[in-house]
Amino acid sequence: MAKTCCIIGAGAVTALSVPRDALVICADGGLAAAQRFGVTPDLIVGDFDSLGAVPQGNNVVVHPVEKDETDSFLALRLGLERGCSRFLFYGCLGGRLDHTLANIQHLQYLAERGAEGVLIGAHETLTVVKNGSLRFPADRTGGVSVFSLSDKSEGVSIEGLYYEAKNVTLTNGFPLGVSNRFVGREAEISVKNGVLLVVTRDCA
Repeated sequence: MAKTCCIIGAGAVTALSVPRDALVICADGGLAAAQRFGVTPDLIVGDFDSLGAVPQGNNVVVHPVEKDETDSFLALRLGLERGCSRFLFYGCLGGRLDHTLANIQHLQYLAERGAEGVLIGAHETLTVVKNGSLRFPADRTGGVSVFSLSDKSEGVSIEGLYYEAKNVTLTNGFPLGVSNRFVGREAEISVKNGVLLVVTRDCA
């Protein structure tokens, strides 16, 4: 079974579900959300500009404010170093658009290294798949959109959703895959050659 890393960021966190035995890493201000939900982190990392003070403890990893990586990326890297291959990100959607885009790139970074990442928001989740597939159970409800993060994604098939496609090409310059929906069937989204961003949401 894949080892899970739960990363808590400084954005809004409305719910927090931490799998048993997951490695929990707070990225800067994510510590406040963890404390609010009664979650004790294994590691706390960042420059702590969002938190406003450097926490105390031997599980704290402090970085300078002027750095190349975001705090959530520093947390991601720690998770990879500790053997995690499944990452759940909370508090990493909404708020600042630039940080949301950076977190989407973090999903791609993970996918390119054979790991899985999911950004979990209040009403939507984002994940990235490279040269592979995502499957959904028949009881899944709501909407789903598919975007190409690579210049083009070839051999894209969408099965079991309201709009289906077989072996098509998506590009990052035209949003053909927006606003699909689950219809009570098992569903699968796959790509033979490329990188897809899949957004699922509570409402269709």
